[in-house]
Amino acid sequence: MKTISKVNIWTPGDWNAYFGFGTNILVNLLVLTGLLRFVLKMPDELVFGRILPAAGLMLFLSTIYYAWLAYKLAQSSGRADVCALPSGISVPHMFVVVFVIMLPISLTSGDPVKGWEAGLAWVFIQSFVLMIGGFIAPFIRRLTPRAALLGTLAGVSIAFISLRPALEMFMTPVVGIVCFSIILASWFGGVRYFKGIPAGLVAIAAGTLIAWGSTALGLNYGGMSLDNVSASFAHFGFSLPLPAIDHVFSGFEFLGVILVTAIPFGIYDLVEAMDNVESAAAGGDNYPTTRVLCADGVVSLIGCMMGNPFINAVYIGHPGWKSMGGRIGYSAATGVTVLVLSWMGIIALMASLIPVVAISPILLYIGMLIGAQAFQETPRSHAPAIILALMPNLAAWGKLQIDSALGAAGTTATTVGLDKLGKSGVLYHGLEVLGGGAILGGLMLGAIAALIIERELVKAALFSLAAATFTFVGLMHGEAIGWAQSLPVAFSYVGVAGILLVSAKYAKVTVAEEITAASGELIEAVQEA
Repeated sequence: MKTISKVNIWTPGDWNAYFGFGTNILVNLLVLTGLLRFVLKMPDELVFGRILPAAGLMLFLSTIYYAWLAYKLAQSSGRADVCALPSGISVPHMFVVVFVIMLPISLTSGDPVKGWEAGLAWVFIQSFVLMIGGFIAPFIRRLTPRAALLGTLAGVSIAFISLRPALEMFMTPVVGIVCFSIILASWFGGVRYFKGIPAGLVAIAAGTLIAWGSTALGLNYGGMSLDNVSASFAHFGFSLPLPAIDHVFSGFEFLGVILVTAIPFGIYDLVEAMDNVESAAAGGDNYPTTRVLCADGVVSLIGCMMGNPFINAVYIGHPGWKSMGGRIGYSAATGVTVLVLSWMGIIALMASLIPVVAISPILLYIGMLIGAQAFQETPRSHAPAIILALMPNLAAWGKLQIDSALGAAGTTATTVGLDKLGKSGVLYHGLEVLGGGAILGGLMLGAIAALIIERELVKAALFSLAAATFTFVGLMHGEAIGWAQSLPVAFSYVGVAGILLVSAKYAKVTVAEEITAASGELIEAVQEA
């Protein structure tokens, strides 16, 4: 194995990745802050004095660790193009823990602190699921076709990373589309801006200028306000994270509610991390899956013990940051920046100065790259398997939109009636079943399809039996863990396995016949030549 003694910690491309990744993290912190303050109604002293400093510590530890892991890979491989894995607060989990765990408990108890404690206990359990799962993940990764891993990742990317930023951009096109053109011209078109200023910084600066300029003209594109800027200064101050161990174990009062989501979402993290490690491998950087998952579990556990109710995860997007020149330094620099912002109370000021729509194009760009990678880094024949792997996440997104719309109207799908929705062309129950456990569902469907395409029918049958088991216990195609869940779907997977096993012997004959025919054609072609 080639080893080099000197590794460049920082390269010019790290500036692009730093501003791109840093703004991604900043957006998540701004959204998180809004959820804590305006949805959960948590007091500012808890948000800015306890939760954000703890979240900043977790993000710092995570980004520094992955920078170190990239440094070791660059040193051992002798390559100068190694890119650190991006990591941060898991965005899907951020909404799940707020709306499924913390908000109901806060409303029921009348105390937002109780909701915070329940969130801490939720992360505590998930951290151990990740650490234990890290030791079986490499085995799963070796067995699973790349089309399944990257396909389900593309589904997450399209549904939960790309769509919302795209919608925000077209809701405020004067800012969003202009910023998007700046990103596209540089990161896809190779355009270099004045003195090599990173495209991400140019886009954010342009969007901020347009937003504040429009505010001065009375048009108010971006929702900027001087009053919000003035109010943000009240949150300045140095706040160190403090141990919250007693609060973590107080949250176990709500263990029954927590386990319903903590275990399945811990498995979600397991699969998502495997997908993202596979994505990095497709981009040329092979990281040890066990170390990655254990690291996510450990830093999440440290964060929760210090008061952070949000879990850490390796992010989608490694190919995007690598393609724009990111190497090692961007990750560490982002961690240091987040630590300063969260410990000094600067997050509130940033939220009041920068329009979110100016940052949205960066997220859409990352989503575009991840979706494209699923097709670019797998055999062309596996494209149908990738499309199938997308479906569960698209269904989950559709169900979320319906639920949110009905919730805003003060009702639910059950109250409206599934029959009425069906007559209107809204197949809600189908979205519910297909979208339940979407990450795992996409992985299983993509794997079964890819293995069938490769005529490995026995392996496909084994994946189908695994899918039946996951469905039976509620990890797929269901809303909750339990025994004998979604029985029709579980039995259907058993049926698929039976058909594949019976078909396997005929497929062998067919493959043999095709090989014989191809050999004959080759011999004829050689003879004619």
